[in-house]
Amino acid sequence: MSAPPAPKTLARIAGCLYLTVAVLTIFAGLVNTRIVEPGDIAASATLFRVGLVSELVGATAFLSTGMALYLLLKHVNRPVAAAMVTFVAVGVAMQSLSLLNQQAAVTIATGPGHTAAFGPAGADQLTLLFAGLQHDGYLIAQTYFGLWLLPLGYLVGKSGYFPKALGILLVIGCFGHLVDVFARLLAPGFGAAISPFAMTPAAVAEISFIVWLLVKAVRVPVRQGGNRVLP
Repeated sequence: MSAPPAPKTLARIAGCLYLTVAVLTIFAGLVNTRIVEPGDIAASATLFRVGLVSELVGATAFLSTGMALYLLLKHVNRPVAAAMVTFVAVGVAMQSLSLLNQQAAVTIATGPGHTAAFGPAGADQLTLLFAGLQHDGYLIAQTYFGLWLLPLGYLVGKSGYFPKALGILLVIGCFGHLVDVFARLLAPGFGAAISPFAMTPAAVAEISFIVWLLVKAVRVPVRQGGNRVLP
């Protein structure tokens, strides 16, 4: 049986995957929020499909990120690490399933048969309905994208691989995600207004974590006089 990758290798793999998630998800979000207007999806169908594929690849990379971090951090607390991966898996499953609505939107927008059946206005409204369902599906999945930061923050803080402050930031980021989701579901106008403020801690935490994984990887304890200390 081959030995598992070294902690530094696992950390950098997780960092590369997490960066891929961030880039692809941001790109897909920009595509979806900039062109979802009546008639625009048909005119920008190729870009819309590229956004869909980007989000799907990003979801796959996110699941792989969770698996890499599980291998890196399971020694801290295996049940907590398993909970972390479970939250990731549930969120990715919901996100991937919601992409069916995005596919339905572009299918209706570009299919002449739907315009003939429902009329131009009816086809536009159906397109917007499915695009909106995709947006709402991602918002609901964001609950789990926030919750995974809670066990991750605990594992990061206890591992000794990272500064404890980074673990605290990730836990705070979890609650930022949850505030954003529930505010936008319960009071959409208010939620949209506070969303940038709610998501700032999560953005700072996750970007800091990605940078640490890529630049520093992990602080591996070294032995000095028979004692294990961090460099």
